[in-house]
Amino acid sequence: MTTHEGPGPPKPIGEGGRPIADFVIEHADLIATSKGPAPKRGPSQHHFVRERESLIASRDGVIVFVGRRDEASAAIDIAPTATRVDASGCTVIPGLVDPHTHAVFAGNRDNELRQRLDGATYEEIAASGGGIHATVAATRAASEDALVEAARPRLDAMLASGTTTCEIKSGYGLTTDTELKMLQAIRRLDVEHPMDIVATFLGAHEVPPELRGRRQDYISTIVNEMIPRVAAEKLADWCDVFCDRGYFSVGESVAILEAGARAGLHSRLHADELASSGGCRVAATVRARSADHLIHVDDQGIDELSRAGVCAVLLPIAAFYLKLPFAPARRLIEHHVPVALATDINPGGGLSPSMPFAIALACFGMQMTLEEALVAATINAAWSLDLADRVGSLEVGKQMDAVSIRGALTELLRVGVPVVDRVIKRGSVVFERS
Repeated sequence: MTTHEGPGPPKPIGEGGRPIADFVIEHADLIATSKGPAPKRGPSQHHFVRERESLIASRDGVIVFVGRRDEASAAIDIAPTATRVDASGCTVIPGLVDPHTHAVFAGNRDNELRQRLDGATYEEIAASGGGIHATVAATRAASEDALVEAARPRLDAMLASGTTTCEIKSGYGLTTDTELKMLQAIRRLDVEHPMDIVATFLGAHEVPPELRGRRQDYISTIVNEMIPRVAAEKLADWCDVFCDRGYFSVGESVAILEAGARAGLHSRLHADELASSGGCRVAATVRARSADHLIHVDDQGIDELSRAGVCAVLLPIAAFYLKLPFAPARRLIEHHVPVALATDINPGGGLSPSMPFAIALACFGMQMTLEEALVAATINAAWSLDLADRVGSLEVGKQMDAVSIRGALTELLRVGVPVVDRVIKRGSVVFERS
């Protein structure tokens, strides 16, 4: 006999109608997760439940029980062949979700790190031929196979840090063929790597150098050629624009995102990283799911995000390495804007694959509580990718994506210390620290 409840395949039923679990996490000192509808905003952003003496069980990668160990026997049967993970001495949290990365690229820009340490700004480096354009040249020259192989160790490092779902953008091609090549590499990685990967089209990352004097021609190429090809080949779920000083204007950003929406691509955008440049107005106008960076967001922009229900994806690792201020997380939370965290992995400023590092910077650089930061790195990050019904919390019906941390929850804040003990993806251990 089978039954079908919620996401996932039909679940075998045991004696008394109980689900039969084939994977169990038991003996954890603590299970910590958010619960209920997403996104969390305002006071609810602080809501991260801690439960002791609990057990989590799944069948075919879908959670069938979360609760007290002494209640499990009445609710589920555990198959004799089930995988049983002993989490003694550990805290278990949901798999971390990284909703903003540029993890597929070729080459490196290590020389820019030296320049920044000597005092050069992001914009000065870009004006001298570095920045995005430097990576574009290397990425155009690389094959799809080379991009996949270069990205794989980055994804492995993310996984070892507890990330089980991530977003990856294109944007280092800036021609139709190379943007499609990047998105095809992202699709291959989604199939081949344990992590779930969401693809975003970011043709509007920068105007390519060969079209500097023909800006409108490039925007027309994005709208009339790139977006239709991306949509027809189903290579991305999202369309993004770098809306900021020196990149794409408010009007240009709206036009590109509306073209994406007409083709079935949902909207998100880079906003107000380098200046207060109207990105929040764009996000509100097109009803984007997220506005990312927001270092220079002002009170009017915060109100626009709050009224439109846009998620603020904050990137403290990028701010740290670019020597920029941190985004005003406290003001965003106080104005009921849902806040998520991401690493912004990229060759120029997102130099760490670690969501725990982002959590630590959020707590000590952006005045977020640990609970707010954990919500931002799990359920709110999942909601920003429209995946909150599948991942981001440990609840019945969701994927069995979990991370066990050696010790207490606060161990996540110990930067540079490998605290992730195991990573579970869809009911399989995909990383275990030896």
